[in-house]
Amino acid sequence: MKTKFQCRLTPDSLALSVAAVTKNILTNVGLSFRLALTLLFGFIGSAFAADPLVDAAWVKANLGKPGVVVVDIQGTSDYLRGHIPGAASTDFGKSGWREDRADKVPDMLPAKFDKLAAHIGSLGVDNNTHVVLVAPGGSYADMGWATRIYWTFKVLGHDNVSILNGGMAAWTKDKTRPVEAGAAKVAAKTFTPHPRMEMVAGVEDVKASKAKGVLLVDSRPEDQYVGINRNPKATENGTLPGAKNLPTGWTTENGGGTFRPKSELEKLFKVASVPTSGDQITFCNTGHLASIGWFVSSELVGNKKVKLYDGSMVEWTLIKAGPVEQKVSLK
Repeated sequence: MKTKFQCRLTPDSLALSVAAVTKNILTNVGLSFRLALTLLFGFIGSAFAADPLVDAAWVKANLGKPGVVVVDIQGTSDYLRGHIPGAASTDFGKSGWREDRADKVPDMLPAKFDKLAAHIGSLGVDNNTHVVLVAPGGSYADMGWATRIYWTFKVLGHDNVSILNGGMAAWTKDKTRPVEAGAAKVAAKTFTPHPRMEMVAGVEDVKASKAKGVLLVDSRPEDQYVGINRNPKATENGTLPGAKNLPTGWTTENGGGTFRPKSELEKLFKVASVPTSGDQITFCNTGHLASIGWFVSSELVGNKKVKLYDGSMVEWTLIKAGPVEQKVSLK
């Protein structure tokens, strides 16, 4: 007869496990105290890693619980008209999540994080907070506001972050869920960044990766990928030479605000000839849609070797970083 064993991680058992791990590290292995702490906090962080997506039922069940902060990214006017009760408000375009670089390349990750960290703290978020991001949810493009902020939190070293799948549209679909108007009162906290710049690909990283045969994945619509149309901030039509195209509009149901399940996403990756594992760099025009590509690949499909090219095609063409491949020319 076979006996089945189940292991459930409770707060008490976690504490005992952590204590045992720490004792073993310090007394038996003889590692330095600093390294021991690194391993210890890595263990704790992985134990409490948040799911990348949560649904409206989860948000309702956890609303108002200590350590959970809902951050609304609808935009100020829509937020004031109605939001999830208690939600803090941030503006994707105006609150410092991106900035124009000194050489006029727009919409980049801030060069310094002090102002952004202060803003994050003003939302009631500290380094122990579970952040739940709520986009409008009307389209895949506005879900890109959430994925870009999600990625930024990860770059800042904060893993305890989730996105409400379907955004505010999913919340209001059930009329029994409460909606609050006006600005919520939020107690400011202190947020300290611990940057992971290895997650960010720059121009030289892209060039080096191309030389090594690393796959580049264009997250834009096909018309921009082939060079028929372009973003007005870019100076050339086309894509990075050799790049594959996986349009982010594919990754949500009917191009809306609800992400497709992993099984469907894997089929779409196959259709686009994009592997679900291995080194990759996603890009778009300004790192907005590319954050959806990164989120889907890294967080939903599970490829932890994908990076995001922050400057994307706008930077590449503005600074004339290298050649551009135009598959369709109308001239």
